[in-house]
Parts: sequence; structure tokens; C-alpha cells
Amino acid sequence: MKKILLPIDFSKPSEYAAKMANKIALKTKATVYLIHMIELPSGIVDMGIGNKFSIPESMLYLRKTKEKILKFKEKFFNENIVVEYYIKLNNPFEGIKKYADKINVDLIIMGSKGHSEFEEIIIGSNTEKVVRTSKIPVIVVKRDSKKYKLKNLVFASNFKLENKEVFRKFLNFANAFDSKIHLLKVNTPSNFESTFNAKQKIKDFINEYELPKYSINIYNDTSVEKGILNFTREKNADVIALSTHGRSGISHLFTGSVTKNLSKKALKPMFTVKV
Repeated sequence: MKKILLPIDFSKPSEYAAKMANKIALKTKATVYLIHMIELPSGIVDMGIGNKFSIPESMLYLRKTKEKILKFKEKFFNENIVVEYYIKLNNPFEGIKKYADKINVDLIIMGSKGHSEFEEIIIGSNTEKVVRTSKIPVIVVKRDSKKYKLKNLVFASNFKLENKEVFRKFLNFANAFDSKIHLLKVNTPSNFESTFNAKQKIKDFINEYELPKYSINIYNDTSVEKGILNFTREKNADVIALSTHGRSGISHLFTGSVTKNLSKKALKPMFTVKV
């Protein structure tokens, strides 16, 4: 883990995400890339074109934004961490995706503050889009926590072969912190599997990996989301990890909608990767 991308908009969730990025970068010695996206009104190509943006006004705005980023960097990052920053004129979702691919980042960390349907549409949609489409691991942070331990992680899955790559990326993260991994399979009334068969499936899934500290857990609940949330509360987990297919309406246990619903309900940081 050498490169961490942190999109910021100077909101409180951005600050929460920065604290997480600082902790991870200190442990892994990764470089943090701060990126602030400026979305222009439709039809305006750059800050110097159009009636609403004159060149002097644009330059002043960019200078003020740079000053805010430098203050943000100084406030939230240890002086031993290498922090780069960029201001991009682009749609936030497209800009984050393109820049992540351009510099080949290993992890994206984003804040999210959408607690209701309305908030999710207005201010959480960019985070949701990144979570739903990114094959790069994404950590979503929704609240402040000065004591991020990253020692107690839950990996929730159906443990099918298609999730192997997701698990490998998750292990790269977990191993950096010598974390204990709680492997979780949620049983629901509509998708039930015996404890013996479910445990054997998980054992077969992890057979090729060296996991020094882990537990296998079969948890019964009325829905996948409730099972994950209730289990993580019982274990007081630091992070919830799971995959997303990036779309809904498919027959797999974990669909894009499960990840989306969890992102609204869970206050714990979420680690997600698109299958």
C-alpha cells in the first residue's frame, strides 16, 4: 500500500476521512494524494470562459482553495507523511475515478454524511458511485473517531470464488495492521445454509491463505444488512469489509443494493471493492 487517494471538500466527513488516511499512511509509509474537485456549470469548459467566471475571479478562487488545502494538510497530517495535493476541474465522480487510475492508487478513502435518502442524493451520491464502481479498495468513513485501532475487522461475504480477488485486496490491508479477521456468512430465512456446509465453504475459500488471527462465524438474521450490523456491534469491529457487484437485481447474496444500504446505516468505516 504505497498510494492513498483522499478526495476532500473541506466538510466534517472529509476531516474524518483524513484522520483515517493519516493513521494508515503512518503505518504503511504511503503517500497521500489530496484531491479537490471543482465542478463547473454545464457548458463552461474552464474557469476563464463564460459570464459567471472571469479570469481574475477564477485565479482568486483557485488561490483561496490552495490555501485551504495547505491548512487542511497541516492540520490533519503528521509531518512525516508525504502529502501531495491537486485541484481538478471535473465532475467529482469522473475526476476521482480518472485520477485514481492515472496515478495507480492502492486505496481510496472518502467521507460520507448521507444519513437519509435526501442527503444521500444531494451529498452522498459521489461516494456511493465510487463505492459501486471502483475495483480499487475504498474505505468510507462516516463519523469521527480519534481511536481508530484497525485491529478488529469483519469480512462479510458469500465466500464464492468470484470474491477471491476482493479478499486478497482486503488481506493486503489487514496484514499491514496485524488485524484479527472475523469471517462472516449471514444466513437469512430466504437464503439459508447449514452451519456445517457454510463453515466448510469458508474453510475452502481461505485454504490458500495464511491467516494468523481469524474466526469463522455463521450468523442468523432476517436480512444480510441486519446480520452484518448486529454482528459488528457484538464484536465491536473497527471496519466492515465486503464486496459489491455495482448493480442491483442479481441473484447473488451481496448485491450493489446491500452495500448501498449498509453505507447508509453503518457508522463503522466500510472497506469495499467491486467484484
